[in-house]
Formats: sequence, structure tokens, C-alpha cells
Amino acid sequence: MRKTITAKQAAFLLPLFLLLAVFALYPIISSAIYSLFDYRTNDQQVAGLYTTGNFNAPLFSEDCGYINWFLEDDITLLSEADQTELRAAMEQVDALAKQYVTIGEVTKISAAEAKQITSQVAEIQATIQSVYERNDGVTFYNGWDKLNTIFREMDSCMINSNFTGLAAYGKLLSDTRFFHSLRSTAIFTVISVTFELIFGMALALIMNKAIKGIGGVRTTALIPWAIPTAVSALMWSYMYDGSSGIIAKIFTDIGLIASPELMLLSAGGAMTAAILADVWKTTPYMALLLLAGLQIIDKVLYESAKIDGAGPAKTFFKITLPLLKPSLLVALLFRTLDAFRVYDLIAVLTGGAQGTETLSIYAYKLMIAQNNYGYGSVVVLTMALCVGVIAFLFVKVLGAEIVKDD
Repeated sequence: MRKTITAKQAAFLLPLFLLLAVFALYPIISSAIYSLFDYRTNDQQVAGLYTTGNFNAPLFSEDCGYINWFLEDDITLLSEADQTELRAAMEQVDALAKQYVTIGEVTKISAAEAKQITSQVAEIQATIQSVYERNDGVTFYNGWDKLNTIFREMDSCMINSNFTGLAAYGKLLSDTRFFHSLRSTAIFTVISVTFELIFGMALALIMNKAIKGIGGVRTTALIPWAIPTAVSALMWSYMYDGSSGIIAKIFTDIGLIASPELMLLSAGGAMTAAILADVWKTTPYMALLLLAGLQIIDKVLYESAKIDGAGPAKTFFKITLPLLKPSLLVALLFRTLDAFRVYDLIAVLTGGAQGTETLSIYAYKLMIAQNNYGYGSVVVLTMALCVGVIAFLFVKVLGAEIVKDD
């Protein structure tokens, strides 16, 4: 039966809701907003969220100063008539710079004003270019090439809207790299969680036995889980090393790989290496969750089954497994979601090379390495959707109740 939360109880829960809003909802909402824009911080034209035309006034004023600075050097090499023409152009540049020098940020601009500025700059550019072309034989200190570079940069001061709506989501449907990353993530998740379940169940059954020295067994079994993932991955990378790694040598000796170098330099070897390292690291966590479920099963049931002549296998499938189902499904849910979001293990071990690039690695490369926060947010939100679907399947379809109503 569901209980109604009182106002006093809700007040105690308010800090939790605030934390969820700050650390869970805010990043999701921010990513959703970024995904609607072509937002890339390594490109001046799209280094912000612009829904209308904008003008980079500080950069424009700075470029105006550079133009006159270069002209001051070159003008001394020209005839009096050309100097007069360039002086007039420099005065126009000064007037433009003074007009916008007080605006210390990127600001919105109307289409009419943008057209006016563009027209003035084009007129000044044509004047200066004609003077340099008439004096083609003169060896200038700076020359037209340098000035033309500044004029091209001034064109970027006019920033158009980078709002793309849902276009990036359409791009995702044809992104083969995304689907390769999704496939690698699914392979890693399914295989690693399957082995962790098998080994974790066996380890949990051992740790549940009331035998001498079981405390030491439990402590020792949890050591891999206690090691930080980055440290664990680095340790395994040494053992996989083609020149001196013990694991690579063993696998070569027993015929699993042709040579030690292929352990991390082939698609199959790299994925196997990542899965093996993850299984070693996380099996104790799975065992710990299952052990908690095993310890709440009434021991009288096992005694009754033993009296009735049931063997270990029948007892496991008829008593242990059915009663362990809630804990089993919760353990699977936690591990599946964790494995699907894997980043640090792959980043340290392979860097996403040789077919091991997961969705987290791909999103990191887009957003951090390439500064593409718009499309990177699309990948992140899609990954969050996949995680939500996985959680829904476990909770609703398989019946994994994390929190019960009673």
C-alpha cells in the first residue's frame, strides 16, 4: 500500500530534490539546449548560442587597429597622392573602430546595421587594395597579403545564428562512427556483465559459506574492486604489453593470439583485453550484491530441502535462484548501466582504438578533444536515452524493484 508523504516529510526531502535538480536535471537540460545549436568553441562563428545575428565588436575594433598599424608602416613608401588616399581610408577605419570600441562583448545586431558595416568595410578594403595594386613594384613592410588576412577575419565578426533545431539528431542517424561505438558498447556490456554474473554468483556462494577463514576470503576477494579503475587499467596495460606483458605472453603460448603484440593492436585482442580487465575488477562488486541477497534467505529452507533429499543443483535452482531474483536483477541493473557508461577503463587501456571506442569515449572526443559541444550533446543525450531504456526493461519488464512500496 502506498503511503502519502506529509508536508513535514517533504520538507526533509527538499535538500535531496535540490541536489537532484543541480547535479542531475541541470546537466540534462543544458545538454538538451546545446544539442539544438552548432556550438563549437574552437570556431569564432559558433562559439556561443546565437538565435539571431550577432556582432563581435571587440574583435572588430581590434582588427581596425591592426589595419591602421600596418598601413602606418607602408604609407611612408608611397607617393603623396597615394598617401592622401590611404590617409582617408585610415580615417574611415578609425571612425568605425571608435563607433564600436565601447562595446566590450558580442552583441545582437540588426540586418540593416550588419549590411551597413559590411558595405563600409568592403569600400575601405577596395580602396586600400587598389593602392597596393598600383604600387606592385614596391617592397612594403607588410603588404596587401597581411592586410587581406585581417579583412577576412573582419568578415567573421558578423556572426549568424547557429540554431539548428533537430538537424543534429538527423545527422546522428547517418553517423556510422556513432553506430560503431554503440555496437562496441553493447558487445562490451553484454559479455562483461555475463561473465561477471557467472563468476560473481560463484564467488558469492563461496563467501556465503560459514567456514573457517571466510573473513579473509571475503576481504581478499574485494581487493580488485577497491583498486581505482584508472590504476587497475594501467596495471593491466603493463600485463598486456607486447614486449614484456605476462598476460600477452601466456595467451601467445597457449595459442589464443598469434603474437604478444596483437593483444592490444588488434580489434579482437583489444576488446578481449578490456573485457577481461573489467571482469577482474568488477566481479567482486557483483558478488557483494549477490551475497547480500543470499544472506537474507532463511537457512531452514536448505535444511528442509536436504531432508527431502534435494541435491546441491536442485536446491540452487529451486530455492536459491528464485529467492535471489530481486537481488540478482538489481545487481544486473547496476552493473549493466555501469558497463554501458564505461569510460575510464577504455580510455586508459586502449584510448578507444582498435574497435573499442564506446559511446562515452566518442562523446568525450567530440566535446573535449574537438570542442564540438553541440553534436557531442546529441551523442550524450542519446546515450542517456539508451540508459533509460535499459533501466525501464529491468524495472518494468524483468521486475527488478529497487525500492518497494511497503
